[in-house]
Amino acid sequence: MLSGFTKFILGFLLAIAVLIGGGVAVALYFMNRTGIPPAKPVFSNDSPSVKAQAPKATEPGGGKPTLKARTQAQSSPSSAPTESPKATPSPKPLPSGAYRGRVSWREGLSLRSQPNQEAERIGGVGFNQKIIVLEENEDKSWQKIRLEGSEQEGWVKAGNTEKVDKQ
Repeated sequence: MLSGFTKFILGFLLAIAVLIGGGVAVALYFMNRTGIPPAKPVFSNDSPSVKAQAPKATEPGGGKPTLKARTQAQSSPSSAPTESPKATPSPKPLPSGAYRGRVSWREGLSLRSQPNQEAERIGGVGFNQKIIVLEENEDKSWQKIRLEGSEQEGWVKAGNTEKVDKQ
C-alpha cells in the first residue's frame, strides 16, 4: 500500500515538473522572438543610400534562388531595361558667409518663415539632412538655411545644426 501511494506522489510531482518546464520553455521562446526588431521597411520614395543599406529580401525555402529563377535571369539578361546613371549636377557656389552643414537635432527641425517661435511653419528638416546655412539673425539665436538640393529656405533655431567640412 505504501509503495502505491509513493508512486502516485512521485508521478504527480513529475507531471507538475514537466508542465512547469514546458511553460517556461514556451515563455522563453516567445520572449526571445519578440525581442528581435523587424527589418526596416524600404519605400519607393526613399533615397538610394537608404535602399542600398536595406537588407535584401530572401525567398522562402532557404533564401537561395530556385533553378527556375536562375535560368530566367541567365537566358534573358537584356529583358529588363536598366536605367543609365544620371550625372549629378555640380554644386552651386555658396553665397559669401554661407557654409554647408547638417541637422544635428535627432527629432528634426521646423522650418519657419521668420526668425521667431510664433512664425508660420513652412516645412521641416530631418535629422542628418544636408543644409546650407546662409545667415544668422542679430542675436545669433536663429539661422537662415536652404535645403541642399532644393530652393526651399527658412529659419531654424541655432545650435541644432553643425558645420560639415568638405575636403
